[in-house]
Amino acid sequence: MSDTAIHVASVTKRFSGRVILDRIDLKVERGETLVILGGSGSGKSTLLRLMMGNIRPDEGDILVHPPGQEPPKSLRSLTPVELDDYRKSIGVLFQSGALFNSMTVADNVALPLREHTDLPDETIEIMVKIKLELVGLREHADKMPAMLSGGMKKRAGLARALSLDPRALFYDEPSAGLDPVTSAEIDQLIIDLNKQLGVTSVVVTHEMDSAFRIADRMVLLDRGKFIVSGTPDEMRNSTDPLVRQFVHGLTEGPLTDRRRGGAYEVDLLGSDI
Repeated sequence: MSDTAIHVASVTKRFSGRVILDRIDLKVERGETLVILGGSGSGKSTLLRLMMGNIRPDEGDILVHPPGQEPPKSLRSLTPVELDDYRKSIGVLFQSGALFNSMTVADNVALPLREHTDLPDETIEIMVKIKLELVGLREHADKMPAMLSGGMKKRAGLARALSLDPRALFYDEPSAGLDPVTSAEIDQLIIDLNKQLGVTSVVVTHEMDSAFRIADRMVLLDRGKFIVSGTPDEMRNSTDPLVRQFVHGLTEGPLTDRRRGGAYEVDLLGSDI
């Protein structure tokens, strides 16, 4: 069996004629935590959506391992049923947690099990308790999302992402909107889950403290192009001026030179893409 869980093969993606990702090549290895770095408009969220199968590349391909299938298959070639199976084999923690406010925490976690399995209610209840225990929320099962803090909403969203026992987890800005202590707690939870469950994790973030805590490997995107890949130590000690400026948050470097020269590209879509 290949050690590669996801292979992004020379992928280009455009929106409204604008190149968002430009010939990206990237392999995500089984069981690793890969952190995708980049500023606003760098294309990191688009790359995440491509790997999740939510959008398709305009050029190139995404190779994945749908449940029960080996060797890898192209996401573009999957039938609707196969694509649905692939999506059920991954879990996603959205930036906001994306909980349904009209449901309790337990019902939010149970929803994928009720929608996609034929398990009896008694089994689903047990599985929900297990998932909530994993994220430290078992005693909050009957609360409504409005009663939870920001960090607890992220934990509840993560429990729901784990409900179908995914082989890969995708995190979209897991530390966004959290104070430093809560952010560190979520980071530690990501680390612990990776060790306990052996899942492959892909994390999109621009929070460097968080990135260095959780990453086995990092990649940096800039204006839709792949800049560099390396371990946290390799990124921290890089001599590349762009990497150094981004990683260390320096006020002087290629990024600020670009802005001063008027060449800095404004995100035309109004949000990180």
